[in-house]
Amino acid sequence: MEVNCEGCAGCCLDWRPLGAPDDREREGRYRALDDTYHLVPLSRDEIREFVESGLGDALVPRLFAAEGDRTATIDGHEVAAIGGRPTFLVGIRKLPKPVAPFDGERVWLDTCAFLDPDTLKCRIHGTDRYPDRCRTYPGHNLELDAETECERVERVHGDAGERLVDDAVPEELPPPPLGRGALGSTVFLHHDPDALADSGAVGRLVDGAATPADRATFVAAAAASAPGTAAVNADRYDRARARVLAADSWVGAADDEWRAAAETRGAAVADAPDPDRVEVARGAPETTDWNE
Repeated sequence: MEVNCEGCAGCCLDWRPLGAPDDREREGRYRALDDTYHLVPLSRDEIREFVESGLGDALVPRLFAAEGDRTATIDGHEVAAIGGRPTFLVGIRKLPKPVAPFDGERVWLDTCAFLDPDTLKCRIHGTDRYPDRCRTYPGHNLELDAETECERVERVHGDAGERLVDDAVPEELPPPPLGRGALGSTVFLHHDPDALADSGAVGRLVDGAATPADRATFVAAAAASAPGTAAVNADRYDRARARVLAADSWVGAADDEWRAAAETRGAAVADAPDPDRVEVARGAPETTDWNE
C-alpha cells in the first residue's frame, strides 16, 4: 500500500464543504450521533497512552443512533447499547483550522487536532502516539474493497494528483474497530447510564456542545475497560477521569483560540492566526515541509 498525502489530508479533515461525495458515517444500521467527519477509532491502549501523557483533552467519544432491542433512550435519543449501557468509540477531536487542501485556497475546515494547517502533516506522525489506524489507513478499506478517502479525493479533486498509488493490502492491520472481539478494545460501554442520562452529556455531544466533563466520563470509561468484557474498573475510571479533567495540553488551548478566530472571522482566512503561535508556542510538535 502506498498513498500520496502531500497537499491532501482528506482523511484528516472535514472536506464536505469542498465536495466530499457523501456522509457514510450517518448511514446504515448504526449512525453517528455527532457531526464529526471521519473519526478514527482508537484502541483502549492508545486511549490510555493519550491520557497518561496529558493529552486526554484531545479525545472525544462517539455514540450511535440505532433501532431495535439493543438500544437505550438517553436525552431523547435512541442510542446503540448493550444491556441498557450505551456503546461508544473514542477518537481525536476535530478543530476548525485555516487549511488549503487539494491545491485550493485556504478555508476554515474542521481538522484533526494534530494536523499542522500549514504543512498538512500530522504533528504526531512517527511518534508513539500515532494511532495504528492512521498508520495503516486505508488498509481496512482495501481489505473490504470499500472506497478509500484517497479515491474519493481523486474522484472530486482529480486535478490535485493521484492519491492512492498502490492498493495492495498491508500485511499487518489492527483488528477491525467494529469486528469480533472489539468490545473493551475499541467499542466501549458506559458503566453508569442513569448518571449519564441525568447529566445531559449525550444531548450536548449531539449538539456539538460537549463539556470537558462530558468527554472525560466517556474517555475514562474506555481507559478503564477490559478487552473482551463489559467490565469497567471503578478505581481506574476515577484515576483516568481525574487525569482527563486535569489535562491542560496545547490541544485544548489551541481549540479555544481556533474556534474563537473561526467564529469571529467566518470565511475570511487572510488574517487567520499563525499556527506556530497558536499551536507550536503552546507545545505542539513542529513539522517540516514535504521536500525536507
